[in-house]
Amino acid sequence: MKGPAAHSLDDYWPVEESLDELAQLARTAGIGVVGQMMQRLERPNPATFIGPGKVEELAEEAAQAVADVVIFDDELSPRHQRELERVLGDGIKLLDRTALILDIFAQHARTREGALQVELAQYEYRLPRLTRAWTHLARQAGGRAGGVTGGVGVRGPGETQLETDRRVIGRRIAQLKRELEKVRAHRGRHRARRRREGIPVAAIVGYTNAGKSTLLNSLAGADVLAEDKLFATLDPTTRRVELPGGGVALFTDTVGFIQKLPTQLVAAFRATLEEVVEADLLLHVMDITHPQVMRQAKAVDETLEEIGAAEKPTINVLNKIDRLPDPKAILPLASKFPASVAISALTGVGLESLLSSIEEILERRMVRLDVFIPYEMGELVDLFHRRGLIEQKEHIETGTRIAGRIPRGLLGRFHELME
Repeated sequence: MKGPAAHSLDDYWPVEESLDELAQLARTAGIGVVGQMMQRLERPNPATFIGPGKVEELAEEAAQAVADVVIFDDELSPRHQRELERVLGDGIKLLDRTALILDIFAQHARTREGALQVELAQYEYRLPRLTRAWTHLARQAGGRAGGVTGGVGVRGPGETQLETDRRVIGRRIAQLKRELEKVRAHRGRHRARRRREGIPVAAIVGYTNAGKSTLLNSLAGADVLAEDKLFATLDPTTRRVELPGGGVALFTDTVGFIQKLPTQLVAAFRATLEEVVEADLLLHVMDITHPQVMRQAKAVDETLEEIGAAEKPTINVLNKIDRLPDPKAILPLASKFPASVAISALTGVGLESLLSSIEEILERRMVRLDVFIPYEMGELVDLFHRRGLIEQKEHIETGTRIAGRIPRGLLGRFHELME
């Protein structure tokens, strides 16, 4: 169900395209689609989001189709949800786009970190919408009730069940945030260790189903799940890749973005998205065969801006050229994206050019260093060989003199030798 446009229509995808994506999201969640409906209004109806007559029409069509789920392509306010559920009746489950995406994430979370992040996002979304009994709230996607069953029914004087439920959920949210802070600290320690080793990191970002996991598999010989589905992978995966010049970099496959990405998810996935913020380079993967590739790219750019990663060095990776009937069709699109490389992650076409571009950008982040290393600090010579580019090396009686370039992050390891 597509609701009214609250902004300029230029801010939105074509209605049909957005509804097609919503249908694909529904199928990803295991929900069959039997019909679509849309309405254009200047602003949402204060009570029911769409107009009263459209609500009645929706209820009639849902009954005729024997539908048990109605999904809106925009986020509904708690009031909209209550009023629409009252009209549609108990036999129909009402979801908005945000709830649908949260349900998909809950189904696809494979690690404890992913499960914690999804659970937090779900509860922060549902808390203001908590209007029924506890059993209504506890019906979560993937059978996740978040471990909050303990304590329900223990009320203070005059406290209603709803107030009790809100209090218990509030405590669970606080607990989840504490646990995720530990996850964030753990990831931070891993990143610090990588920085000490001077290993550069490239984060693979892009719209969901653009081919990010397929690209990581092709570059690293990895076995990341890669399916033609929205949000096929959720938990980040990092693999080591050898660059053409003999150096190495870590490539991290991150969760896919999507238009109207729920703010609850962006906030809850802060620990994961920091992998993008802290990366040395971004690979923005795009499905160049998608009719809305420009809008998809804009949605990704907006999310990167939201998390503070918009200014990162970026290579635009124009993927799926194997699906083009004429290879020259890529030229007009490539001209719209600076620093772009056309590839097929599936067949491997263009990957050598991509790796060369990555290496070139990473080398720009290196600094010159001319240093004398005593023999008793031979591990620094080995580090220079592994992570730097040696231009001159001379063995003398008490040590080794090396001139070349190293990653900026490794300068601290040589600090005492530079004085």
